Amino acid sequence: MSDVIKHECGIALIRLRKPLQYFIDKYGTPTYGMNKLYLLMEKQHNRGQDGAGVVNIKIDNPPGVRYISRYRSIDSRPIAKIFNKISKKYKKAYKKDHKKFYDAKWLKENVAFTGEVWLGHLRYGTHGVNNLEACHPMLRQNNWRSRNLAVAGNFNMTNVDDLFDILIKLGQHPKEKADTVTVMEKIGHFLDLENQDIFDSLKDKYSNQEITEIIENELDLGRVLQRSCKDFDGGYAMAGLTGYGASFVVRDPSGIRPAYYYIDDEVLVVASEKPAIKTAFDIDFNEIKEIKPGYGLITNKAGDFKEVKILEPLEKKSCSFERIYFSRGSDPDIYNERKKLGKLLIPQILESVKFDLKNTVFSYIPNTAETAFLGMISGLEDYLSQRRKDFIIENKPTLEKVEDLLDFRPRIEKLVSKDVKMRTFITDDEHRDDLVAHVYDTTYEVVRKGRDTIVVLDDSIVRGTTLEKSILKLLDKTGARKVVIVSSAPQIRFPDCYGIDMSRMKDFVAFRAVLELLKDTNQEDLLDEVYQKCIASIAQKKVPNYVKELYDPFTYDQVSKKISEIVTPENMKAEVEVIYQTVENLHKACPNHLGDWYFTGNYPTPGGNIVVNKAFVNYMEGKLVRAY
Repeated sequence: MSDVIKHECGIALIRLRKPLQYFIDKYGTPTYGMNKLYLLMEKQHNRGQDGAGVVNIKIDNPPGVRYISRYRSIDSRPIAKIFNKISKKYKKAYKKDHKKFYDAKWLKENVAFTGEVWLGHLRYGTHGVNNLEACHPMLRQNNWRSRNLAVAGNFNMTNVDDLFDILIKLGQHPKEKADTVTVMEKIGHFLDLENQDIFDSLKDKYSNQEITEIIENELDLGRVLQRSCKDFDGGYAMAGLTGYGASFVVRDPSGIRPAYYYIDDEVLVVASEKPAIKTAFDIDFNEIKEIKPGYGLITNKAGDFKEVKILEPLEKKSCSFERIYFSRGSDPDIYNERKKLGKLLIPQILESVKFDLKNTVFSYIPNTAETAFLGMISGLEDYLSQRRKDFIIENKPTLEKVEDLLDFRPRIEKLVSKDVKMRTFITDDEHRDDLVAHVYDTTYEVVRKGRDTIVVLDDSIVRGTTLEKSILKLLDKTGARKVVIVSSAPQIRFPDCYGIDMSRMKDFVAFRAVLELLKDTNQEDLLDEVYQKCIASIAQKKVPNYVKELYDPFTYDQVSKKISEIVTPENMKAEVEVIYQTVENLHKACPNHLGDWYFTGNYPTPGGNIVVNKAFVNYMEGKLVRAY
């Protein structure tokens, strides 16, 4: 993606299903869990640029001995920072007594981060707040083990205000209004109630100590989650640990945010991406399963697990942007989907270059678009293969024509490269834009001046500013006759509200294009009409997406053409055209991941429509704030 946007968080959970001594004896080290969690987190590092955190629970430590350990970091390399600190504790313990270092009981009583349950989190802050307190896992502490709660997640709630009010009505006094806090406190409230219900039912039959043991073995986390999550509106994959060692991962009913798991006799593992699990545990992809939308994967103190329905599943609308860009392309399904996205663009590309492949150079903007580019080239090869068959069978060409046709290959070059060492320290727009223009570089003397068309594939175009300020200016220096920018994703027209930081209408080049089209066609009154509808809808719980009405007067191609005009730099010599993937082809490429609200405005939850209407109100009122 040439436009840099913040995206979403990642989770990693490991539950050792055998005693720690088993892993020491089998693998010769007590660091098995730590090593695997480190791999899981590093392999998802693309999801966390702002910070990271790890929490560890020791099961059945005696009273008076610490059983919860947590580290968080907002260092420039937070994962390495955290695990270096944990490793130092192991090294110190080994130096202190290398014989006891291999005794699980001694380790658990004397060394932090030697428990059986691990939860890691990678933070990509969508609220712009980057401090240690904003890092997960969040911790809700209590002197009863069964009431301690650690929570980490990849989520965003659209109804934070409502959840905050619910907490107040429950009698709580929240320290801040943020979805991370409200979610944890809501789950914590019902965890407390479940504890109290069991205690009240047994207090006349057993001692308090006996009741505590019963609670830890019988507490129903499924019921806790059912009561907690019923008011949530958003996309979420949330993981939690209790102080006595039970764990859960719950997913939203539409399956918006991803969560996958693997289980064998030794471990239970959950992560936001399949490739991370495969790499860490060296297993086949078909052994990794997806947590079903609306369900929770719950593991008890003994290590037994079950998948429990928490909320009634809705139509599955898992995020298509995961497939286009965010998740690692080493997932075989995602790899094939991205290739197909590129391949499906061939008819539009051929029409744009007027089928003149001899005078067309193909390239891509590094590096996440590479897989879609491979699909695009495969589509070109298929087209040429069919042309060869048609030409030979129908036209009966001369030998020279046959040789010319058979020898032709698409011209593929690496035209755009990014200098990863460049940093934009300057903050004022005028001088920052000048520096941004030099972040990318081009390969010269491979394009024939005044003759060739350049086709450059990007996986998505959000703001278009990098195209305008840098890439198009750079490509114009090659002397190309025409530059075609191709997006493997459709036009991004609407904000996200489920965990990806695309929240302001004015940031989208497609929205800016519609504003220009409304002006060009004397339909600017429509802006005020939609604004009034959005204002009137703010206090309502279920509303339509009124912002769609701004796009209705114009065709998809009209918006693309206007975007082409907007991103074309002043004094650009080459003709510029921007081509977008269609929503129809997106669904063909990703048939099992139909969450397309960025492109269509069809939000899977009621809160999505509320957010988009509020985002438009903010735009009309000149407020540079998030809509959620």
